[in-house]
Amino acid sequence: MNLQRWLIRVTGVVQGVGYRPFVYKLASRSGVLGSVWNDQAGVVIDAVGPAATLQAFKVCLKLNAPPLAVIDSVSYVESTFEELPEGFTIAASVKSTEVSSWVAPDYDVCEECLQEMRDPSDRRYRYPFINCTNCGPRYSIIRSMPYDRIKTTMCTFTMCRDCEREYLDPASRRFHAQPVACPDCGPEVELLDASGSLLHRNEAIVEARRLLAGGKILGVKSIGGFHLAVCASDEGAVKLLRKRKKRDSKPFAVMVRDVETARAWADVSEQEAAVLTSSARPIVLLRKRTSTVAEAIAPRNPMIGLMLPSAPLHYLLLEDPALDALVMTSANLSGRPICYENHEALGLLQGVADCLLVHNRDIQRRVDDSVVRVSQVKDWKEPLLTFFRRSRGYAPFPVSMALEGKSVLAYGAELKTTIAVSKQQQVFLSQHIGDLKNPLTLAAHEQCANDLCQLNDVRPALIACDMHPLFSATRSAMANTELPVMQVQHHHAHMASCMAENNLAGLTLGVIFDGTGYGTDGTIWGAEFLLGDYAAVRRVATIRPLKLLGGDAAVKDPSRVAVALLCDAFDSLDDIVSCDLFQRLGAERLRVYEVMYRRNVNSISCTSMGRLFDGVASLIGVCDTAEYEAQGPIELEGLLERSHSLAPCYSYGLVHSENGLITIDYREMIRQIVTDLAEGICRTRISRKFHSTVVDMISTVGEALTGRFHTRQIVLSGGVFLNEFLMLNAYQELKALGLNPYVHKKLPPNDAGISYGQIAVATASL
Repeated sequence: MNLQRWLIRVTGVVQGVGYRPFVYKLASRSGVLGSVWNDQAGVVIDAVGPAATLQAFKVCLKLNAPPLAVIDSVSYVESTFEELPEGFTIAASVKSTEVSSWVAPDYDVCEECLQEMRDPSDRRYRYPFINCTNCGPRYSIIRSMPYDRIKTTMCTFTMCRDCEREYLDPASRRFHAQPVACPDCGPEVELLDASGSLLHRNEAIVEARRLLAGGKILGVKSIGGFHLAVCASDEGAVKLLRKRKKRDSKPFAVMVRDVETARAWADVSEQEAAVLTSSARPIVLLRKRTSTVAEAIAPRNPMIGLMLPSAPLHYLLLEDPALDALVMTSANLSGRPICYENHEALGLLQGVADCLLVHNRDIQRRVDDSVVRVSQVKDWKEPLLTFFRRSRGYAPFPVSMALEGKSVLAYGAELKTTIAVSKQQQVFLSQHIGDLKNPLTLAAHEQCANDLCQLNDVRPALIACDMHPLFSATRSAMANTELPVMQVQHHHAHMASCMAENNLAGLTLGVIFDGTGYGTDGTIWGAEFLLGDYAAVRRVATIRPLKLLGGDAAVKDPSRVAVALLCDAFDSLDDIVSCDLFQRLGAERLRVYEVMYRRNVNSISCTSMGRLFDGVASLIGVCDTAEYEAQGPIELEGLLERSHSLAPCYSYGLVHSENGLITIDYREMIRQIVTDLAEGICRTRISRKFHSTVVDMISTVGEALTGRFHTRQIVLSGGVFLNEFLMLNAYQELKALGLNPYVHKKLPPNDAGISYGQIAVATASL
C-alpha cells in the first residue's frame, strides 16, 4: 500500500474546545495513523495513510469540527517517515516559535453538564463549577497560550483521581478540559457579609436564594466579574438597588431561567430566542411586556435587556420557583470598571450589596456581558445582529480584514472603549473596557493593551489612537516612547471600521453620526458625510453648527442644547408663544442660557447629531437632564414603541458653500416642532416626524453626493446608528435609490468599533 505522511496544521479556535479528541476519533474511524498535539499556533496533526484517505480526513477536519471550534485554516505539507506509527495518539503540547491559535471566548453550560448537575446520583450534583470541553470559561481564566491547565487560573487546584482519569481519557467529554473539577478537588462558593464568612458550598447557595427572595441585594461572582443581583419581580428590591447604586433611570439587565420565562417579560421571536440560547449568552434587547416591575427595570423604554444563565451557579440560583428572574447588573460604581476580585468587591460593594456570593477560582481578566439586538431587515435572508457591546462570549474572537501590513495596536476612543491589535489579516478585539474618565478604568485599559498583545504574541510596530488631545487614550498613546504613534480622525475611524468589516474598497461615502469626535479643524464634529477610503477622507457635508452652552455641561443637561436650538431658530425667545420647556427651566435659568447664547459666553460650537437628538428630546419634554449617555435619544426613540413606519418630514434647508461643502440647516424643523407643540401634537408624533426627517436628510444628501462623486457605496456608522428606526429606514431608503448601503454586523457602530477602524486606517496609511 502506498502510504503518505502529511503534517497538517489547523488554526483558529481549536484549543479548549475538544478538537484533539475529535481528531483522535476521526483518525481512528478513518484508519489514519500518527498523532495530534497543541502548540502556540494551534493544532498539529502528524498523519499517515493512503493519499485518498488523508485527503478525506483533511476535509473532515473543517467540515465536521466540534461545535465550539472555529476553523481559520487547514494546511499541510508532505513529509517522509522511517517507521510506521502504531495507531493514533494524543501527544503533549509543545512550545512553538509563534502564537497564532485563537483564544476561545467564555461559553455557557452545555446540556450534558446541566443534566449531571441536576442528577442526585452524579458526583457533580449541584456543583457550581461543572464544565467539559464543550462548555465553560476560557478567556476569563487563561493566562497564556497554549491553552493548558497550568496556564490558567485553575493551576492552583490539583485534580483528584477521578477528575484526572477523565482529563486523560480521549474518550471522555472532559479530555483536556482545562477547568475540569469536582466538589472534592475544585473551587467552591462562599457567602460573605461585612463581618466575614457565613456559609460554604451548597448551604451558601441555598441561603443566597433565601436572601434574594427576601428582597436583599447580593453581589454574585460570575464568569468575568461580579453582578449585583435582586429578585426581578420585587419592585421594592429593584428600587432599593437603584437607590444604593445611585442609578435612577438607566435600564437594568435581567437574567431569566429559560426562554419561556423570557416570554413572560418580553416578545421573543425565533431569531431572538436563538441568540438568547447561543453559547455566547449575550444580553438581548427585546420589546418588553408592560408591567410596573418591567417599567422600574427599564424606565421610559419599550425595550428590556434579557439574558439566560451563563454559569452553573446562575442555574442553581434560578432553580427556586420564586426566583425565575434576577436583575443582574454589572457590579461597579459609576464610571468604574466591573469588580472581578474578591477583595476588591468586599471594599467597593460595601453599603451596596447586603452579602457577597464569591468563589475561589480567580478571574484573570474582567469581561462584561455582551449586549445585542436582533432586527428584521427587508429582503435580508437572515436577521441583523447589532452589537451594543461586544464582550463575554465574543471577545477576543478576531474580525478579519482584507488589509494586511505590520502589526498595529489601536487604543480606541474615550467612551465605550476597546483595544484592538492586528496580526496578518486578523484583528483581535478586546472585551468592553468602558469610559476612560476614571483612573481605574484607564489602568484597566493600559493593562488590556499589554494583555492582548501578550496573549496573541504580537509585537506591534505602531500605535494608533484618536486625534482628540484631551482623550485619556490619546494621552496614553502619545506617552509611549518606544513605538511611533499615528493619530486617526475619529469619524474616519468609524467609516473605516464599517468599510473593513464589510470588506469594501474604493471610493466610499461615509455617513457618520455620533455625539462627539474631534474634527480636523479643531472643532467638535458628529454629523458628517465623509468621502474617501481607508487612507484619506474629506468632509463633504455636515449639519449647521449648534452651541453647547456651558461646554460639556450640556451633555448632561440637554435643556441647554434645546435653548440654544431655539435661540438659533428664533430672533427672540419672546416670539415663541407657548413652550413647556420655559416653565420647566424657570425664568431666571432661561435668561442665563439665552445670555450665554447671545453673547457666546462659555459656549462650544459643534456639528453633533447626538446633541441635536438631545436638544429635540429636551424641547418636547422627554429628557431635560441625562443620567446616562444618550438617555435623551434613547427615550426619544422609545416613544416610537419599535414601530418603524415613516411619517411626513419637517422642512430643512441645504446650503452649498463655495468649497462644495453641503450644510444641512435644521432651523425650520425646530420652528415647526415648536408649532406642533403649541398645537398640542403628541410627543410620539413629533418624535416620529423628527426621526423621519433625519432619515430624509441622509437619503437626500447621500443621493446628491454619490451622484456628484460617482460612487454607490455608502457606510452608516457612529453611535447614533444604534437607533434602530434610523438605521433600518436609512438603509431601506438608500437601497430604494439604487445605492449600496452597508451597516455594522460584527462590531458595534458606536465607539467600541473605533479601535478596529483605527487599525484599518493605520494599515492603509503604512
